[in-house]
This record gives sequence, structure tokens and C-alpha cells, in this order.
Amino acid sequence: MVSAILAKPAPGEHVLVAGGAGYVGSHVAWLLCRLGFRVTVLDDLSTGHRDAVPDHASFIPCDLRDQEQVSGIFMETKPSAVMNFAARSLVGDSYRDPMGYIRHNLMIMTNLAQAAAANGVSSFLLSSTAAIFGTDGTGKISEAWPIHPNNPYGESKVMCEGVLRWLEEACGVHTAALRYFNASGALFCADLGEAHDPETHLIPIVIQAALGRRDHVDMFGADHPTPDGTCIRDYVHVLDLADAHVRALLALRKVGGLRYNVGSGTGYSVKDIIQATEEITGRRIATIVRPRRAGDPATLVACSDRIGRDLGWRPVNSALPTIIRSAWAWHAKHPDGFTGASPLPRPAMMALHA
Repeated sequence: MVSAILAKPAPGEHVLVAGGAGYVGSHVAWLLCRLGFRVTVLDDLSTGHRDAVPDHASFIPCDLRDQEQVSGIFMETKPSAVMNFAARSLVGDSYRDPMGYIRHNLMIMTNLAQAAAANGVSSFLLSSTAAIFGTDGTGKISEAWPIHPNNPYGESKVMCEGVLRWLEEACGVHTAALRYFNASGALFCADLGEAHDPETHLIPIVIQAALGRRDHVDMFGADHPTPDGTCIRDYVHVLDLADAHVRALLALRKVGGLRYNVGSGTGYSVKDIIQATEEITGRRIATIVRPRRAGDPATLVACSDRIGRDLGWRPVNSALPTIIRSAWAWHAKHPDGFTGASPLPRPAMMALHA
């Protein structure tokens, strides 16, 4: 498979990136622009950031739950491919508002799918999640694991993947879903990275503590059946995720029905993350042990062999020190996220690999 780094857009290839002002979506939009694709970002900016959209991408503010608005944009812009990153994605919130989460995410998905089918879109790629899988298996999580989500957010993504099936079977659109684990890191130039409010991801929380913006880091359980008692998770660099999305987009020119798990294949514990951050930043990070969270599995690590075999993908940036150094550089340069940030430099000025 041709490397995404060397990919060239086909004549007239126009990618619509829904949710492209968010964390993963903006990095994918950046890579697409860097490779020369024509890119249009749709986002309502409820959780995304206008300054995260690359200069070379067109931006259209859009409530993706509005079918009429979405259809009109498709008719006007005529994309050849769609990538959907737009979703509510906080697991804890999804328990508090399960029907709202499912309705919101499924409405966006069906609106985009309906517009894609009606406007001759050839490829549709869904940003999915490892939360679709149950936690009753053993070993690394492959595509063969049982689909059994333990939270409403995961359930909403299962439903969205179901929409993909019928978009392909009934409408002839080639589809792909990438189920990834813990997206992490930032561009190595520190001009694009992670900015959530509130922040719920471990690595930026630990870095905020290193920056003095938090008093401590909560560790939920120190008695899990792991070597150091804290939960183990798979962290994959956001640029490796972007690379996987572009490789899948290229593959969709010829085939459909692609379903891939995307992770580093290596697990790191909460204590591993804290220790590595202390070593890289030279700063001490206080911790407080809290009770375990209900339903928190001890270990979740990806098996990404299938995407490696099929698309030649490798997690080349996902070593833990590389992830933390890139995230540290971003947060140190932008402690308030995109608040007051200057526009992104042109993609050609940015380095893709460390």
C-alpha cells in the first residue's frame, strides 16, 4: 500500500471532514491539506476550535443535526469523500444522558450518510472507538472481539457502524470504520494539539499538573490486577491516527467494508504516564488515589495487525516518550489551549515525524 505520507489526491478529490475542528479531526484535516487534498471542514464549534482548522482547508460552520443544512452543503460543495469525527464522546456524560448521546451521534451520522448517498459520494470513513467492544475477552483487542459496548457512547458508535453497512450495501458507497484507543500527542512543531474543556484524558491532565495548573492527578484505583496496581491503556499518537485515516481513504478508492482497530499495541499504566512525564518535564507531580471507577477495565490494549497487513500502517510516533514530549511542547506553548492563539502556519511549514 502506498504510504499516506507519499499519497497524492486523485483529480477532483474533495474530502469533507465533519468535526474537523476537534482534536483528531483537525490533525487529519492538517495531514490531508499537507498532502494536497481539497478539504472542507464542517463543525459547530461546540467542542472544537476554529483556530484548529488548517489555513488550507475551507471551513463551514454547521449544525450537523440539521438535515436541511447538511444536504445543502453537500449539494454546494460536492465532496467525493466524507470523514465523520463529529460526536459527543465523554463516557461518563453518556451514562448521565444515554438517550441524548445516542440520539445526537446517530442523528449526525444518518444526516451525513443520507447526504452522501444523495450526492454521489464514493467513500465514507467513520471515526469509531474501542468502546464498542466488551471487556470480557483476554489479550489484545482485535477486530474479532465481541461487539458489546459497556456504555451509551460505545452503543452510539455501534449504531453508527450499522449505518455504514447499509450505506455500502444499499447505496454502493465504500465505507471504513477505524476503532481507535487513546488518541494522544500533538504536532511536533507544537502548533496543533489537544484542548478540551473540561479535560478528561490522562496525558493532558498529567501535563496540566506538571504546568502547575492542577494541584494533583487522581488515580482511580491502585489495586487493579496489573503490575503496579493502576489501569493499563494503549496510547496512539494522533499523527499515527491521521496516517491511518489517510491510508484507509486511499484504500476506499478500490474496496469497501474496511473495519480496523488502531492502537500502538503497547500498554502503559497510569503510574507509567506520570513517571514518564516527570522525567521529561523535570517536575514532580502529586497524586491522590481514589476508589476504582465502576466498569473500569484493568487493561485495554489494541491488536492492530489487520491494518498493518492490509494498509502497511505502523505506529511510528507512538512510543511513550515521543507522545509525551509532543504533548508537553503543545501545552507548554498553549497553556490555555486555543484561547488567544494565532492562526496555524501553513501545512508545508510543519514537520510530520519527530
